[in-house]
Amino acid sequence: MGAFWISLFGVFFLEMGDKTQLVAMSLASKFNAWITLAGVAAATLVVHLISIALGGGAGKFMSPNWIGFLAGIAFIGFGLWTYRGDCLDDDEAPKCGTRGAFACVFTTFFLAELGDKTMLGTVALASNHSLIPVWLGSSLGMVVADGLAMLVGLFLGKKLPEKAIRIGASAIFLGFGAFSVISKGILLPHYAWAIAGVSLVVLGWIFLRPQPKHVCVLPVNEPQAEDVKAGK
Repeated sequence: MGAFWISLFGVFFLEMGDKTQLVAMSLASKFNAWITLAGVAAATLVVHLISIALGGGAGKFMSPNWIGFLAGIAFIGFGLWTYRGDCLDDDEAPKCGTRGAFACVFTTFFLAELGDKTMLGTVALASNHSLIPVWLGSSLGMVVADGLAMLVGLFLGKKLPEKAIRIGASAIFLGFGAFSVISKGILLPHYAWAIAGVSLVVLGWIFLRPQPKHVCVLPVNEPQAEDVKAGK
């Protein structure tokens, strides 16, 4: 499977249940859906351009075996992160006026995506694959995932089957990560396994320890003025 398709499906599943998906749904409840999707797409292209620059730069300083090994550890981390799930806190909910819909969506989504696991996942993919296919594939995967969530949220009034998708996506990332760690680790010095062991213990502690119980509620559509829905 080429870098484009790996990136598309990888980021698509990473985005399921992610807080930026919730941001997109929240913005779609305030503004015209097409304007929201356009803003999400533009912000995604910019953020993932930054991501592939970071990932491509890593390839100049490390051997392919080390890149694959560390990327495998990262994907195990993404799998655990995906299994735990994500939530949009009240203070992270988009707060925009009714004017300048596209600029509002672009800015809000861009800031929400910085440092998010889909951005980090794109960095990991770019460190191991051709940059342009990763950029286009990861961006399309993000837009498709957010567009699907917006469609379901706006027209069906309910979320995607988040738990089932989250568990399935987590298993995929854990499998790919374990394969990459093992296949590249056997080609590296013995201390690489110590790095992997410590990293996995830290990742397990971060993502599998008991989390504070809270309820993550998606925004409820409220009646909006016509100019808001039109995105004016």
